[in-house]
Amino acid sequence: MKYNSSEMMCLDIYLSSLSDKEHDKIKHQIKSSKAKISPLSSWDIYRPNYFKTLDKQRKKRDLKVVNSFFKKEKWSNDFQSVFKNQEFEALVITDLNQRIIWVNEGFTKMTGYSKDFAINKTPHFLQGENTCSSVKKKIRTKLKKSHPFKEVITNYRKDNSVYNCEVRIIPLYCNEKVTHFLALEKEVI
Repeated sequence: MKYNSSEMMCLDIYLSSLSDKEHDKIKHQIKSSKAKISPLSSWDIYRPNYFKTLDKQRKKRDLKVVNSFFKKEKWSNDFQSVFKNQEFEALVITDLNQRIIWVNEGFTKMTGYSKDFAINKTPHFLQGENTCSSVKKKIRTKLKKSHPFKEVITNYRKDNSVYNCEVRIIPLYCNEKVTHFLALEKEVI
């Protein structure tokens, strides 16, 4: 009897679920196939979904932490609207002097720098030779105006590789004064 690859895969799954004792009982009924065995493709389907689920859970945790900052600092920004329809890999919260007070795991994944390393530094440590000085100047000017903005800047990872980072900066208000900045960041091409 010939089996196609999906039947072989089903047989493989079935056989792998048997105990040694159960396998010994039926092994004489199993004929070796000359069919080319391919990797288990169902794991290939499961794996991307697994990583999407993990990513959603990470983002949910990140939003929970940022929400706790919102409550602690009494920021008057509408938390829901800040994140509505926003894609991000990294989240960074800075004080008025752009000193980092918190970063998420996505920041570490994107830059290679640990949370501990980033805390109390300015994002300047991410810049290097190919970081455009006019973009840096635009960002400084926009920060002084205290309005939300988006900019793309060339940054450097810990391993010194270059990446373009889209930064969406949102000033955070308490009692009608800007007290902190929130950056939603993602790598762009």
